[in-house]
Amino acid sequence: MRPSNLLYSFLFFLVIFSCKVPEDVAYFQNTANKEEVSSVDSFEPVFKIDDIINISVSAADMDTARPFNLSQGFSSSSEEGANSSSGNSQSPSYLIDYEGNIEFPVLGKLKVVDLTRIQVKKMIREKLKSYINDPIVTVRLNNFKITVLGEVRNPGAFSVPNERITIIEALGLAGDLTIKGKRTNITVIRENGVKKIFHKIDLTSKEIFSSPGYYLTQNDVIYVEPNESKLRESENNATKLGVLFSSVGVLISVLTFLITVRR
Repeated sequence: MRPSNLLYSFLFFLVIFSCKVPEDVAYFQNTANKEEVSSVDSFEPVFKIDDIINISVSAADMDTARPFNLSQGFSSSSEEGANSSSGNSQSPSYLIDYEGNIEFPVLGKLKVVDLTRIQVKKMIREKLKSYINDPIVTVRLNNFKITVLGEVRNPGAFSVPNERITIIEALGLAGDLTIKGKRTNITVIRENGVKKIFHKIDLTSKEIFSSPGYYLTQNDVIYVEPNESKLRESENNATKLGVLFSSVGVLISVLTFLITVRR
């Protein structure tokens, strides 16, 4: 083959390879200009066992509301330290026990597990109407965090102050995927009681917006697996390390033999 033909062949394969790279890297590839994509209709996380929630009660006459606000944010049914972990001394904190209940002042045990913030707020407000005129109830989840692992620039756990975050925003907090992260098979691991639910996400497709894993819930774990390039690199490194250890072993054996012969 002539050198010129060899050069043209090399350039041809280089162009083909270069054209394939964006297909593995670019996000939302099958979207058109000004296209409207439907996402999850509505989303609000529900409370889970071991969640810490802040609940405060107020009214025009604060003397009537005071018995329903624990001093220093402690709940008698909560484990000690729940309030200190919340960092909020103004709003009482309640740890949801293994039965899904909190112990609320005067009202007693309240079942809040699997309820949204709005649902808990309405429930408590209805119960307080027997004691307070026009009670104002504020409810907030205090321990909303997500964890991002794998092929991202800054893996770790991240606190979410507004109780609402998408997987795209979570990956943004982690500094986005590295070039060696697999964008077509991201895993969202979600707790549902004692069970784990796995959602698969493809960042290259617009179908991500209708996925149940698009909006995250508290304690979700996002794992970005390495692509084939990263796996081959790891295999090559392991091979090189094995060769290195084998070489060192042979060298030690030779040196030991030479020392023995000289003696």
